[in-house]
Amino acid sequence: MICVGVANQKGGVGKTTTAINVATALAAIGWRVLLIDLDPQGNASTGLGIAQSARGDNSYDLLTGQAELTECVVATKVPRLDVVPATVDLSGAEIELVEMDHRTHRLQRALDGLKAPRWDICLIDCPPSLGLLTINAMVAADSLLVPLQCEFFALEGLSQLLQTIERIRGRFNPQLSILGVALTMYDRRNNLTEQVAEDVRICLGDVVFETVIPRNVRLSEAPSHGVPALIYDHRCSGSEAYMALARELLARLPNLKRAA
Repeated sequence: MICVGVANQKGGVGKTTTAINVATALAAIGWRVLLIDLDPQGNASTGLGIAQSARGDNSYDLLTGQAELTECVVATKVPRLDVVPATVDLSGAEIELVEMDHRTHRLQRALDGLKAPRWDICLIDCPPSLGLLTINAMVAADSLLVPLQCEFFALEGLSQLLQTIERIRGRFNPQLSILGVALTMYDRRNNLTEQVAEDVRICLGDVVFETVIPRNVRLSEAPSHGVPALIYDHRCSGSEAYMALARELLARLPNLKRAA
């Protein structure tokens, strides 16, 4: 199973929206997808229509060893897309993990404990921080998908994230790579947006996806209905952009047999 972390320590850059809609696009073409919600806010779970009452065993229980991966999985309304939901309990995991053995490898061990291949790809929606939750995701992941908002402060955050990735490579996961940087909240009417996008491409080159995700009201509305934007309005510009992004992402993933 391929494992991709969706990470950026800056909040409000579109991590959860990206994770939900890329996961939906992959499931739509036949991939068996697992989305792990590792953000205490639980927005990915909410955005996929998982009610609080349906979040029994969750990502907190998974990290603290109180439940196995298969016990935490909840099916979504999207065929072939499952989720490990998050609750507010996860906010305490950062403190509790400090005292636990292998605190940086808890998620990796949980994924490695899967006895039979059930999914083709796992996406991990990380919190907007560089704490132990995000470190666990980076240790478990093969690569990272980095959503980057087209604004000046996002560039400063990106450099900090890149430094963290290098530290993770050096200490825990030498195979960790950046699958790609996705430019989000793109507004062609804004000169700053164009300038930031140009600067990022000059700095990072081909690692930046050609597809850009536009500012789109449908992307914002969809979570309140408990469905991904690709289901809420598959013809809106945001949905079309995420479908294009998923196609680019597929071209960068190693070959893998699709689900029947």
